[in-house]
Amino acid sequence: MENSHSLSRRELVTAAAGLAALSRSARAAAPRPRLRLAVMSKFFQFMDVPHMAEAVAGMGFDGIDLCVRPGAHVLPERAAEDLPKAVAAIRGAGLEVPMITSGIVDTGTPHTVTVLRAAASLGIRHYRWGTFRYDPQQPIAAQLEGLKPRVAELAKVNRELGVCAMYHTHSGIGQVGASIWDLWLLLRDHDPRWVSANLDIAHATVEGGLGGWIHSTRLILPLTRGIAIKDFRWGKNAKGEWRPEWCPLGEGMVDYKRYLGMLKSAGFNGPVQMHYEYDLGGADRGAATVTLPPQQIYAAMRKDLDLIRRRLVEADL
Repeated sequence: MENSHSLSRRELVTAAAGLAALSRSARAAAPRPRLRLAVMSKFFQFMDVPHMAEAVAGMGFDGIDLCVRPGAHVLPERAAEDLPKAVAAIRGAGLEVPMITSGIVDTGTPHTVTVLRAAASLGIRHYRWGTFRYDPQQPIAAQLEGLKPRVAELAKVNRELGVCAMYHTHSGIGQVGASIWDLWLLLRDHDPRWVSANLDIAHATVEGGLGGWIHSTRLILPLTRGIAIKDFRWGKNAKGEWRPEWCPLGEGMVDYKRYLGMLKSAGFNGPVQMHYEYDLGGADRGAATVTLPPQQIYAAMRKDLDLIRRRLVEADL
């Protein structure tokens, strides 16, 4: 496929329309879960917002988690002007914007108030926030104490604007929140209406392995207001080192049956985001051009979407 942006827009939208026509009756007949499923806009950086909205609607998602951060569809410094236009295009395609993914780390992040005011004015009450990192040369306990005032200040701003920050959990050395208990320590004294967790269960499983993810999920769920969905398995890289490998949903190690049962018991009802970080020809990395045919990208996304919907219905979510 030629990778010029102008050509790929037409091909991608045509492919989405064809997919929608083929699957519309099947989707209408299938049971629908109560939880609504949004896809992160990072995976559509090769399209503008109106074409992205058409494609996402054609695949059958309920909404878009719109990125408002450097290099994204909406730039933070342009949020007041461009976020209303982007949201109007997405809602015009029959989709929701349940949240935005921001680059906000704390109140010192440039354009924080601009972004949050723009989101609140559009009725968007949730945003993804983070990430703090540890200094390997300093004691962890002291660093967590130093982070608490930054969390408190962000909670104050969120309360004034009526929005909720959801700290996204990653895996890896140096990531605050990877172990979950440290994030709980930062959040436990605050109202989760203003600062909360965005629990990525694949990252939690990377860190938690056999049983740790179960305990950490139990700990953080009362403070969780959003979740991210993806899957992984362990594999060796070219150097023979064991590393997490992202893969299609259901082909990895995440125990979604048990996890969704825990969400059900906790009464979870927040934004659900679909992530696609296995190879999709560059779409997985947020690339400006893609190297796979659009039909292949959309089919992979739809396959994961249909699978998690079935699992949610089974879990009565």
